[in-house]
Amino acid sequence: MDFIYQDPYPILKDDTQYKKISSEYVKVEKLGDREILTIDPKGLELLSEVAMNDVSFMLRTKHLKSLANILDDPEATDNDRFVAYNLLQNASVAIEGELPSCQDTGTAIVMAKKGENVYTGADDAEWLSRGIFNTYEKKNLRYSQIVPISMFEEKNSGSNLPAQIDIYAKKGSSYEFLFLAKGGGSANKTFLYQKTKSLLNEKGMEEFVREKIKDLGTSACPPYHLALVIGGTSAEANLATVKKASAGYFDNLPTSGNMAGQAFRDLEWEKRVQEICQESAIGAQFGGKYFTHDVRVIRLPRHAASCPVGLGVSCSADRNIKGKITKEGIFVEQLETNPGQFLPEVAPHLAPAVEIDLNRPMAEVLAELTKYPIKTRLKLSGTVIVARDIAHAKIKELLDAGKPMPDYFKNHPVYYAGPAKTPDGMPSGSFGPTTAGRMDPYVNEFQAAGGSMIMLAKGNRSQQVTDACAEHGGFYLGSIGGPAAILAKDNILKVEVVDFEELGMEAVRKITVKDFPAFIITDDKGNDFFANL
Repeated sequence: MDFIYQDPYPILKDDTQYKKISSEYVKVEKLGDREILTIDPKGLELLSEVAMNDVSFMLRTKHLKSLANILDDPEATDNDRFVAYNLLQNASVAIEGELPSCQDTGTAIVMAKKGENVYTGADDAEWLSRGIFNTYEKKNLRYSQIVPISMFEEKNSGSNLPAQIDIYAKKGSSYEFLFLAKGGGSANKTFLYQKTKSLLNEKGMEEFVREKIKDLGTSACPPYHLALVIGGTSAEANLATVKKASAGYFDNLPTSGNMAGQAFRDLEWEKRVQEICQESAIGAQFGGKYFTHDVRVIRLPRHAASCPVGLGVSCSADRNIKGKITKEGIFVEQLETNPGQFLPEVAPHLAPAVEIDLNRPMAEVLAELTKYPIKTRLKLSGTVIVARDIAHAKIKELLDAGKPMPDYFKNHPVYYAGPAKTPDGMPSGSFGPTTAGRMDPYVNEFQAAGGSMIMLAKGNRSQQVTDACAEHGGFYLGSIGGPAAILAKDNILKVEVVDFEELGMEAVRKITVKDFPAFIITDDKGNDFFANL
């Protein structure tokens, strides 16, 4: 056989619309017969800073159009429309540049391809990190990166660094980039399955997809851009492809394979997986058709003894943006600057929500909630306690030491969340819910001690939570994952730290809310919304 080599990921075109952010920092120099694109590393800093700023407050036009399509689809459920409308409202708030679209402003990730004729004379990752640092320092974003001091001691880095930066070599005289802000909830819904040849048939693949999309659940804020990758020369190659595919990076791959092993999109299976997702009835978080906006299925070569399969998503905060540096200057992908154009003049008609006054004794609030079935839409007003992972661990330490649970955990609902920085003159920074499932191990013990009787967060939960609520008379209320900016602007009136101030965004807070939207997901009778899907 003759030697064959080609680009394993042959992207056939780039139809991205770019905007120029600078003509400075680049020049072309001659080295013999070669033209060298020389880039002042300050140009890398500028590009990184602008890209991470834009992607924190703006979304792609295509993504926003997909949300608008949900509102126009007669097959969409009221819950689908409610979520889509809220996400479009959220985008219209975030575009103002004060409140990021999601409170989890993510891990900064940069994937770059550096041409052989590009010279910077610097450690490129350092200068890209400088730009990321600048954006997180200047804007109202959240520091989410936890660094290990020892095996079990950790601290917040206080800068959202380190970033993940991967730089590859390529031919040519351009420098190409993909920037991502990847939140923890979305990143946690990346799965690797080590399968075999037995999967590679119509029946096996369909059964696999129907089973495994349930692993995604709703905690990563659907509707999703879903990526399914079959094959790969290694497990890590598979998962890297999943991440880039979910970001739309491989949309212009070929649609068939060849003997060189090129990656390709399988359009037929993309359609089939999309249909399976719609049939699941999981919907846009609270039941319906729109579990996914779209699906990318990519086929890769594999070792004969291996068949890695990767599954992952880009969530409703679809924070992906391209950039490039050429001899013409420094460019970044143009994201949508007018998301309000996709909002209908009249909000979708929905049955009225049940109003719940939280400024009553806990027993009275529980007695009110027990009147309503799961799926009931609520508007919450009053006092809520905010606590997430580390705060729960601290409270468990108190119980383990024989000390009482703090009264605030008994007297008020607990909202699993961690805010972004607060803009000047506003009561709150972006403040959406975090993934409920991480707190599942605490629920039974805390409810037995009289706390966590009403929990507010996003996503599906385990059977142990359903059992605990049935035993102790508790409730889990689902909040919409994604619209953190509009919650901060319209629904959160006051925020104050009440405990563990040293934990930063993980500190326990008391917030005052008005008309805070939620759904009854798990009730005191052992009913769970997601168990019925």
